[in-house]
Amino acid sequence: MSGYVVNTKQEQQEMLESIGLKSMDDLYAAVPEEAKLKELNIPEGKSELEVIREMKALADKNTVYRHIFRGAGAYNHYIPAIVKSVTSKEEFLTSYTPYQAEISQGILQSIFEYQTQMCELTGLDVSNASVYDGAVAAAEAIMMVQERKRSDVLVSDCINIGTMGVIKTYCESRNINIIYVKSKDFAMDLDDLKEKLNENVAGVLVQSPNFYGIIEDVEEISRISHDAGAKVIFSTNPIALALLKNAKEVDADICVAEGQPLGLPLSFGGPYLGIMTCKKELMRKLPGRIVGQTKDAKGNRCFVLTLQAREQHIRREKASSNICSNEALCAMTASVYCAAMGPDGIRQVAKNSASNAHYLAAELSKIKGFELISDKPFFNEFYMSCPRECRQIVQQLAEKGYLAGLPISNNILWCCTEMNSKAEIDEMISIIKEAL
Repeated sequence: MSGYVVNTKQEQQEMLESIGLKSMDDLYAAVPEEAKLKELNIPEGKSELEVIREMKALADKNTVYRHIFRGAGAYNHYIPAIVKSVTSKEEFLTSYTPYQAEISQGILQSIFEYQTQMCELTGLDVSNASVYDGAVAAAEAIMMVQERKRSDVLVSDCINIGTMGVIKTYCESRNINIIYVKSKDFAMDLDDLKEKLNENVAGVLVQSPNFYGIIEDVEEISRISHDAGAKVIFSTNPIALALLKNAKEVDADICVAEGQPLGLPLSFGGPYLGIMTCKKELMRKLPGRIVGQTKDAKGNRCFVLTLQAREQHIRREKASSNICSNEALCAMTASVYCAAMGPDGIRQVAKNSASNAHYLAAELSKIKGFELISDKPFFNEFYMSCPRECRQIVQQLAEKGYLAGLPISNNILWCCTEMNSKAEIDEMISIIKEAL
């Protein structure tokens, strides 16, 4: 009790006596003696200077690369200064889940603006307040499409590996059968999709651009899936939506994405942001919070949590989802980023990222042994073979301050964003030539 409220020994004793106890130990009388810790192996406290020195020594062990050519789910984009300037204000930075939501009008409005922007970006009707990350969003979307008579879900084997792991965990706990759709030339094999679709399939999950950077034919996948009565979950990169067809245009029922590219730094892997939007018909199945706009008793514009009670998320196995919160600060960060960049700015980021990636692919292809694994169109990532052991090339580039693409087998998954200049790409090409 003294850990949360500052009080004196006398006050503590008075509180104990008021409940008929003599000491703090009496509070734990029901705990067996052998289960109690007699002492904690906690080192003595240190001064501020000592702590700073120790933390700096730990930080110096990290390698911070000046040049990044790796993506695979987390992307190095430029973040305008105004993003941190707004989101670091203490009224935003310290805000957590608004349990008494209606008195938290500022936070609710920020979430409402975020939801509006995500609907504009994806083209679908409804957005939730966000979930924990893109992998969780994909897994939650699978829960959304489940029906009493349809319990199987088809998943492309070209989705992000980390996302696949989270989906497996979710589905194993719900006894949902995952069926993988084979790939052909590193994209979903449409013939295999047709063969596996039947009356037991509730939904189809496809990622585009997929893990290998390939732009999938989501429009055709949607047509095939809908003809068989299955819903379509479209997992994507939100930056790519500024350049490629959005979820509405490819007729997806649900769109999910990792929101990290929208103003969130790489941050050693998180916290990130799970984006979820859907068609109006599915809005009551959306997990987490949804903020709606209405009017108060005086006719003023105001915001409320809508469509679902928070209590539905804590009903254990009876709940449609156990997510009752959202990534409020990360969602606000994405919202500020989108507002700062505007539609034209995000579109330019997408164009520059794609242009830089295609330039890098063309320059690497001029080196003997580097070849594109697939001739299918790609956005800002591409998969390439190597002339020799790829990890040697990655290591040699690392020594020069370059984080190369992700090694997979003896191939490399390269990535570019607007942060990779032509001069930087040319310098890396020179280093690779020297290394070979």
